[in-house]
Amino acid sequence: MATRTDAPTRREQILKEAARLFAERGFHGVGVDEIGAAVGISGPGLYRHFAGKDAMLAELLVGISGQLLTGGKRRAAEAAGGAEAVLDSLIEGHIDFALDDRPLITLHDRELDRLRDSDRKLVRQLQRQYVELWVEVVREVYPALTEPTARSAVHSVFGLLNSTPHLGRPGALPGRGVTAALLHRMARGAFAAAAGDAVL
Repeated sequence: MATRTDAPTRREQILKEAARLFAERGFHGVGVDEIGAAVGISGPGLYRHFAGKDAMLAELLVGISGQLLTGGKRRAAEAAGGAEAVLDSLIEGHIDFALDDRPLITLHDRELDRLRDSDRKLVRQLQRQYVELWVEVVREVYPALTEPTARSAVHSVFGLLNSTPHLGRPGALPGRGVTAALLHRMARGAFAAAAGDAVL
């Protein structure tokens, strides 16, 4: 989800490959030697960067939850044009995550329960804050929505956007721009439908 253009650090390379391998074969189906080989270092060399696979998983899942929240707050602060523009920017940011970090979505769905209680609670806390950020903006755009309905709508839209790992092989999808525009229209349509607006 990062927008930085400088070369990734070795630590970031390890996390990216770990996420890919965990998503493909499951947390217990991947060894440290395989992760090391994917980034060109020995398995034991990974321990200079991480205490073990559990630490990688925790950093991946806590990290992406924190990035989504930080990015959402930044977008809310920087968007010009009122609540409509903020909502569109939030949707765009989440679509970037959904299209560019598909292994992390799979990883979250499958492996969240493997985290230590403290890390899992932190993920949930960050996710709740991210949801509430959206709820506030959605209710500004659609004032007819009650808070519980807006929250349900936000969770539903996340489910829609986070379905990207199930859309098929990347080559089988339309281009990224077409897919992003489709997801954006569907997200806005879902919020409008929740508010009872006519959707053409």
